[in-house]
Amino acid sequence: FILQQQLAQLQKEKSEILKNLALYYFTFVDVMEFKDHVCELLNTIDACQVFFDITVNFDLTKNYLDLVVTYTNLMMLLSRIEERKAIIGLYNYAHEMTHGSSDREYPRLGQMIVDYENPLKKMMEEFVPHGKSLQDALVSLQMVYPRRNLSADQWRNAQLLSLISAPSTMLNPAQSDTMPCEYLSLDTMEKWIVFGFILCHAALNSDPAALSLWKLALQSSSCLCLFRDEVFHIHKSAEDLFVNIRGYNKRVNDIRECKESALSHAGSMHRERRKFLRSALKELATVLADQPGLLGPKALFVFMALSFARDEIIWLLRHADNIQKKSTDDFIDKHIAELIFYMEELRAHVRKYGPVMQRYYVQYLSGFDAVVLNELVQNLSVCPEDESIIMSSFVNTMTSLSVKQVEDGEVFDFRGMRLDWFRLQAYTSVSKASLGLADHRELGKMMNTIIFHTKMVDSLVEMLVETSDLSIFCFYSRAFEKMFQQCLELPSQSRYSISFPLLCTHFMSCTHELCPEERHHIGDRSLSLCNMFLDEMAKQARNLITDICTEQCTLSDQLLPKHCAKTISQAVNKKSKKQTGKKGEPEREKPGVESMRKNRLLVTNLDKLHTALSELCFSINYVPNMMVWEHTFTPREYLTSHLEIRFTKSIVGMTMYNQATQEIAKPSELLTSVRAYMTVLQSIENYVQIDITRVFNNVLLQQTQHLDSHGEPTITKYYRQKNNDNNGHIAYFPAMKAFVNLPTENELTFNAEEYSDISEMRSLSELLGPYGMKFLSESLMWHISSQVAELKKLVVDNVEVLTQMRTSFDKPDHMAALFKRLTSVDSVLKRMTIIGVILSFRSLAQEALRDVLSCHIPFLVSSVEDFKDHIPRETDMKVAMNVYELSSAAGLPCEIDPALVVALSSQKSENISPEEEYKIACLLMVFVAVSMPTLASNVMSQYSPAIEGHCNNIHCLAKAINQIAAALFTIHKGSIEDRLKEFLALASSSLLKIGQETDKTTTRNRESVYLLLDMIVQESPFLTMDLLESCFPYVLLRNAYHAVYKQSVSSS
Repeated sequence: FILQQQLAQLQKEKSEILKNLALYYFTFVDVMEFKDHVCELLNTIDACQVFFDITVNFDLTKNYLDLVVTYTNLMMLLSRIEERKAIIGLYNYAHEMTHGSSDREYPRLGQMIVDYENPLKKMMEEFVPHGKSLQDALVSLQMVYPRRNLSADQWRNAQLLSLISAPSTMLNPAQSDTMPCEYLSLDTMEKWIVFGFILCHAALNSDPAALSLWKLALQSSSCLCLFRDEVFHIHKSAEDLFVNIRGYNKRVNDIRECKESALSHAGSMHRERRKFLRSALKELATVLADQPGLLGPKALFVFMALSFARDEIIWLLRHADNIQKKSTDDFIDKHIAELIFYMEELRAHVRKYGPVMQRYYVQYLSGFDAVVLNELVQNLSVCPEDESIIMSSFVNTMTSLSVKQVEDGEVFDFRGMRLDWFRLQAYTSVSKASLGLADHRELGKMMNTIIFHTKMVDSLVEMLVETSDLSIFCFYSRAFEKMFQQCLELPSQSRYSISFPLLCTHFMSCTHELCPEERHHIGDRSLSLCNMFLDEMAKQARNLITDICTEQCTLSDQLLPKHCAKTISQAVNKKSKKQTGKKGEPEREKPGVESMRKNRLLVTNLDKLHTALSELCFSINYVPNMMVWEHTFTPREYLTSHLEIRFTKSIVGMTMYNQATQEIAKPSELLTSVRAYMTVLQSIENYVQIDITRVFNNVLLQQTQHLDSHGEPTITKYYRQKNNDNNGHIAYFPAMKAFVNLPTENELTFNAEEYSDISEMRSLSELLGPYGMKFLSESLMWHISSQVAELKKLVVDNVEVLTQMRTSFDKPDHMAALFKRLTSVDSVLKRMTIIGVILSFRSLAQEALRDVLSCHIPFLVSSVEDFKDHIPRETDMKVAMNVYELSSAAGLPCEIDPALVVALSSQKSENISPEEEYKIACLLMVFVAVSMPTLASNVMSQYSPAIEGHCNNIHCLAKAINQIAAALFTIHKGSIEDRLKEFLALASSSLLKIGQETDKTTTRNRESVYLLLDMIVQESPFLTMDLLESCFPYVLLRNAYHAVYKQSVSSS
């Protein structure tokens, strides 16, 4: 019943099953058809009794062995698919239900799946008739494989791959009777030997040469690659196969001995080979970089070096991932990146100097190879017509070559010639051939050399893929990433870390046109790995740079003026011979001590950081860009973007802004740290070709805004918040051009003079620049506009009284009566004083900005100043305001503050006409003027000559009155001069009245308040001393100055 239910379910989903399983099913059918073709071809080869010798008919023998191994690997991979029976069974059942009959391929396919349950065992039986051909092909490797599978010491003694070991022969072409065998992959040969002798195992008992090759291969490796990351464990599989064959005890013992040998010695042997190859490839790459012309005669050395190195890297990758090791050290190579790097250098030389190699080999083919081949053909005793035609075409093709073709950029194509030689090998290697290649070995060896020379002309890229493709790393992602991390962790190897992103350019070469659907998967993997590697390299470099910057900032901090106080104190005490402190107290190290070296071997932390950075930067700077799956990667841009992000975070971090306590670094100290940071970043240009100025511009310009491009707070925002923090215990001292804390009962956490003196303001201007200072000004103006709005409300409350007072200033008694009716007099003066303090701070900031810009852009600033100074009085106000805005941005003082005008213009009063607004502005000036006498009664209103101001900041009223009047009457299109004259008349008459008062309380600081009139006139570009004299006798001012100076002397 359950079975019926399941079958009913299958009946419903049969179309989906057919659709989803068709690809898998027909892939199995393709494998079966491939097997049929291979068996047919192998039978044909046996029937023709083909002669195989890797040193003579290289292409024929290599392709025959590749065919056998590919066939074996395919059948083994098939047997590893666990669901193979379920797939074909389910597909066939769905086919039956849909079409009423089984698929026609199903019976044979099912039989193949059953037969190849144990593929090697089945194939050992299958290959009995092919044993002779396979054995001959394999035994021919005894001339090649043992010579290639040598120890590092033997390579070293033979001075393998060295161009400079024999200087006299440096220009001689590298020659060999077995040219294509010299760069044949050792890995490939081991696969041929292991799989080949498993299939024709009888040869191991009958042929000592075969047994020797078999043992040597089994001692070299523990596993072989079937396909990508699928491996075949040699010893266990071979032992399981041979243990059941009668009389093979000796072979089984051989396998066990070889397994022990491989586990004990193979790791160290391959480690030593890699060590030798690192030095050999380094020498080869260095010599060829200096003398690229040697790529012509010594091209064989390059491809041999690439092939040897590739074999060792693949061996390590495969064994490190799949074998239980006795000694793990042999399978962890922290210097693998160096070997890959030298491979990439050689590949780059071949690509760059391809035309040099083409010129050399075009001349070689036409001037030497063609002549020698022609002589060989002429001396052949028998040469059938077909063979003669082919060989004549070889000679003609080579003779027609010329250097001019290379110079003209002609594209060469010798594929036809190579295919003809392959055909000729087939014709001349069968048993009944008239011209037997076995009897004319010289011809075979000469043609193999010629084929290599043709590849040097038209197939350099294909040769690079054949000898140095490392796309296998695509399928060992974890090991690949682990190697990269080990490389970065070792400072001496980090210079080679670029090898890993460069390897990602190999990945697309493992794709095949018959399987286009995996191109995207492999392409995406290559992109993600390349991106990850470059990102990690940039992060590592960024971290090193940050550490260096931190060290440099610490050194710069030692040079700050605040640190010299102790030294000065010690010097003073020494002069006065005072003994302070405990005896034996260690002397503080002076800045610069770190640069004094007693020994060259002493290495500081900074030295180590610089060394590590220079190594890593070499790698980042190695290639300007690289192409990975049609995407261009630029390593330097990764570093640039990381530096921008870190520089931004560091600048903001160095402000040390504390939201809770409102503490922040002094601008001068921050500027010192930023400059130290920038000096280090500037030095990066010595290591890497990046535009560090671009980094500075991007980061520092963003810091002049409220938020950066990531929406994070900037130093401009933090300093703006700090400058808005005024607790009322701070006074502006004009003599010092600074804000100073006033003594209070509470302990102050903020020392105003440390942040607002001229040097600090200049530092702030350097950091924030004109943009940041403009933003700061706008913030200050917002505070002023809110105060003006409140003042207007107070004026509206007193509008009737003020209107009467405006016209009654010449009636003292009436004025006194009206004054008593006024409300919020103190509030008006306090708010005007606050405005004055804010404007004084802005004035300091503007002056500092002007000083900074005059240093950086003196010609531009002088032009702006000249422009401002020569505006005609009759100029339209809109035009004048544009000029003032330009001037203000450069830090120049203006008659009318454009920022204040903008801030006050934005105040919109509902239901009030422009005329009413103008009246309120006029009355505000009246209110301030008539309120001034009340300041005389304030204890804090005393003028201090030492600070050139009053302790309660009322001296700031001068700036507030002038600036507010100029802004308001510009907005309401009134006459600034007339309104200020009116103000002066009202103020002077009000102040003259307190001169007649007899109450000492109300007049205690009368003289100090008189001085305000002088300050207002001095501050104003619209009022003159003559005008003041007409309202307020100068003798009173003179006496007032005399009184306050006398008072300050007596109080001190």
